[in-house]
Amino acid sequence: MWTSAHTLDTIFYMLNGIRIYASDDVWRQILTDLGAAVLDAPDAADINFDKLNILGPVSALELKSVILAALDNTDVLQKIFGGPVSMPRMQARIVTLLYKTGGMRCDEIKMGLGYSPNTATHTVDTAIYQLRRAYGRDFIINDNGVYRLGTL
Repeated sequence: MWTSAHTLDTIFYMLNGIRIYASDDVWRQILTDLGAAVLDAPDAADINFDKLNILGPVSALELKSVILAALDNTDVLQKIFGGPVSMPRMQARIVTLLYKTGGMRCDEIKMGLGYSPNTATHTVDTAIYQLRRAYGRDFIINDNGVYRLGTL
């Protein structure tokens, strides 16, 4: 039994901001209760929960550990850049989303990052600007409103 509100908040929001696809209704409810954004399709999700093959009962902390380990996109980034690369998490998430989906509109990227598609934020624009500045204008291209990875 938990003894403090802080501990309860930590448990209930431990997956806050992580976009997860799950097909099973029970897991969808559990993941939602833990603060994850549960999606109806795997395309823009950070994690496809169905592929994690979690068997048997697990504690909330064990579940968080498995999910955070699955969030590591180091291999995807190394494939894109041809070796190890270090960049802010927001930029890494945008690059990974564009790589996995083949291209997204700005509102779709916002949703992929956990924002409402109608949110007035310059977070995506700023991150794309910084990526272009660091890796060249042709690294992220905008083709009729769809952002795609270009060339390094």
